[in-house]
Amino acid sequence: QVQLVESGGDLVQPGGSLRLSCAASGRWFSINAMGWYRQAPGKEREMVARIFSSGFLNYADSVKGRFTISRDNAKNTVYLQMIDLKPEDTAVYYCYARIAVSSRNAYDYWGQGTQVTVSS
Repeated sequence: QVQLVESGGDLVQPGGSLRLSCAASGRWFSINAMGWYRQAPGKEREMVARIFSSGFLNYADSVKGRFTISRDNAKNTVYLQMIDLKPEDTAVYYCYARIAVSSRNAYDYWGQGTQVTVSS
């Protein structure tokens, strides 16, 4: 059983910073990718940032230059450093992982979500 546990969500003022963390636990063959998605009220879930096992990174245009994704492979943890936060960044942030449970089967896993609220 694979679990993703997020932490770090909070209420922050515009222009502020936060760091989200997500730790993966369980048993797997390999972790192919980890990342963050978010969902604001009344909107669809959207990709924020992803990091692949190859080292490739991709970001949503709306967060480029403000958010940085990183991964600690030894801890099976992915981080999202967010700076210059804006009210439109307010959302529930979900950790994501694409995990191969065998050499043939890979699945998407999601965390429970952590609330980020940007407001004065």
